[in-house]
Amino acid sequence: MSMRLVRLVLFVALGAVRVAAGGEIFRAQGELCGEVTTTSAILQTRLTQSEGLNASGDVAGAVGAVRFEVSTSAAFDHSLVTEWQTTSAESDFIARVRISHLRPATRYFYRTHVGETQLTAEPGETREFQTLAGADLNRHVRFCVGSCMLYSRFMNGPPLKNEELLPRDQRERGYPSFEAMRRLAPHFFVGTGDIVYYDNPNTKQAPAAKTLEELRKKWHEQFRFPRLVDFFSMTPGYWSKDDHDFRFNDSDLEGERLPLPKTGIGLFYEQLPITADTDAPQPMFRTHRISQHLQIWLTEGRDFRSPMKMEDGPEKSLWGVKQREWLKQTLSESDATWKILISPTPMVGPDDAYKKDNHTNLGGYRHEADEFFAWLKQEQISGFLTFCGDRHWQFHSIHPTGVEEFGVGALNDENSRRGRVPGDPKSTDPDARIRQPWTYSKPSGGFLHVVSDEAGGLTIEFRNDEGQVQHTVTK
Repeated sequence: MSMRLVRLVLFVALGAVRVAAGGEIFRAQGELCGEVTTTSAILQTRLTQSEGLNASGDVAGAVGAVRFEVSTSAAFDHSLVTEWQTTSAESDFIARVRISHLRPATRYFYRTHVGETQLTAEPGETREFQTLAGADLNRHVRFCVGSCMLYSRFMNGPPLKNEELLPRDQRERGYPSFEAMRRLAPHFFVGTGDIVYYDNPNTKQAPAAKTLEELRKKWHEQFRFPRLVDFFSMTPGYWSKDDHDFRFNDSDLEGERLPLPKTGIGLFYEQLPITADTDAPQPMFRTHRISQHLQIWLTEGRDFRSPMKMEDGPEKSLWGVKQREWLKQTLSESDATWKILISPTPMVGPDDAYKKDNHTNLGGYRHEADEFFAWLKQEQISGFLTFCGDRHWQFHSIHPTGVEEFGVGALNDENSRRGRVPGDPKSTDPDARIRQPWTYSKPSGGFLHVVSDEAGGLTIEFRNDEGQVQHTVTK
């Protein structure tokens, strides 16, 4: 078996970052595996000066030598190793590589070799991932979907009404949802956006992040949590961005408020294993054929959208023409039993009436959604469902055309809320045209757990942040 290795991604620095002055090198954020296909995967690590947060609340990066070792054996028999890379401030001390020519539906083990130099490098902990089965293989698949991880609220409150924050030692381990998901051993995780919040908190003591160092700190503090390190040591991810991990709340491409759009786009590619080549980056909208019965689509909702202030109509688009036509074409070509669109923002809702930035909103981008739903019905696209992030409550809604939407909610309790329901005069559906079979009665953090079985069945579970099933939909 051979592997084609792509060079380390290097980003042009937009600001100064401290460099390790020597001493022991750590990997406080563990490893990440992303964009797994039937034959490839992207592996990533970040070298750091400490095992956790420093006195300034950041995780400073370190210069060092890195290579990855990959094998189908946990003992790393007959393993393959990548070329050595040297981390630098330009890429925030991140090392990344794409591993190719893998076998479908196969479990792989990997680890890093890290040191100040190649001669002093030592192997790290064993991590793992499984390649996709693809259209030709029928496999049982489990995956989780989550959204909206608001670090400042989790660490400092405010807590939910009549409840207290977790003890400090528990909060320092990270969001309980990741421990609950780890116990389910999903084949992969999908993050639908708002992975970090650049604009929160925004106080005199802790103003919104604007500089490169401030923006990167948001990623460092989030991914150093032990529960996240443990979860992603065994679970590859697919990632989409939304407003808070792009620029700020309800942001589009307009205006000079920091961070600028190009900064938000570049940092998302920098911090997550989505592409291995920034000269020809993988589009943020993409589709993956998971198995014979399952295919997922991940859409990009910020990079191509028309200005929010534009009047809604045929010319206004959240997706952009290229992405919208790609979505229709790939859906038409798919023979998967279940076609799941995983969107950073809702398409069915209902949502708050005052909102203007998504497909459900009056005066937002509803015209495009209505045209798309009409196209699905006209083309008789079967097995289509949509999962959405952004809204901080869990729900299952059905559009008048029959399209079903599953809102994943927020991953942590402190970022959850009660949502809008059909018929609510303060919602985008005051006439109750949408049917809503379920929404939670008590706000809670949580996630979706989805099972696609070998017989073609699909089970969608709404779980809270302790992993308890709140509601199940079986198809």
